[in-house]
Amino acid sequence: MNTLSWVAFTTVLRREIVRIIRIWPQTLLPTPITMLLYFCIFGYVIGHRIESMSGVSYIQFLVPGLMMMGIVNNAFTNVASSLFSSKYARFIEEMLISPMPNWSILFGFVLGGVFRAVMVALAVFVVISCFLDIRMAHPWIVAYLCVMTAFLLSFGGFINGMLANKFDDVAIIPTFILTPLTYLGGVFYSIDLLPPFWQVISHFNPIFYMVNGFREAMIGLSDVSLYASVSVITGLTVLLGIAAYTMLRHRVGLKY
Repeated sequence: MNTLSWVAFTTVLRREIVRIIRIWPQTLLPTPITMLLYFCIFGYVIGHRIESMSGVSYIQFLVPGLMMMGIVNNAFTNVASSLFSSKYARFIEEMLISPMPNWSILFGFVLGGVFRAVMVALAVFVVISCFLDIRMAHPWIVAYLCVMTAFLLSFGGFINGMLANKFDDVAIIPTFILTPLTYLGGVFYSIDLLPPFWQVISHFNPIFYMVNGFREAMIGLSDVSLYASVSVITGLTVLLGIAAYTMLRHRVGLKY
């Protein structure tokens, strides 16, 4: 890695971070407020009726899923919208015709998404900690899954941003794919409550492994082994990373 490549990478990353911080009421604030509403409504109001889920209080069961929801949505949306905006404003063309290496463009955008997802996860954790005593069973695994999931969804957002031809295309994946998969991924329930057929189907949902791996690392409870969750998330991250880099190298969806 030469100096110019490093400068190019840090420039893209700095732009992403500055953009996120500059408009923090839009990028960092909404998710903690939304998760707090979920926490109050599902955790306290409905949670008092459910009482427990898989042997722990429902409110404790809910927290890891809410944090993972924030990571998934923010990592994907940040990179997809930022990359498409660069296409729409046509300044991505300047990057593509410059001597910037492809990795500096890819990881500049992706690490911006990771930064936003991690900041949002920390904000949700701090807000919920004001109402609930949260003790993590495996803090280092929590950190690993948080960052790796953010990378996974950021790579996905990068691919979506490359393929999007209009602003509506940026919202299609979060609305019609990510949101249903998140709600069906065990955020609000254990799959033990589902009929056997739907329990099997749930194992084909990647967000199921994200939520349950995060829950296992935080409170020691999961519907699937922690090893399986870590393996699936790591494997998908590598695959999407390779796919995003290959598409960028071949300029898929990018015209200049």
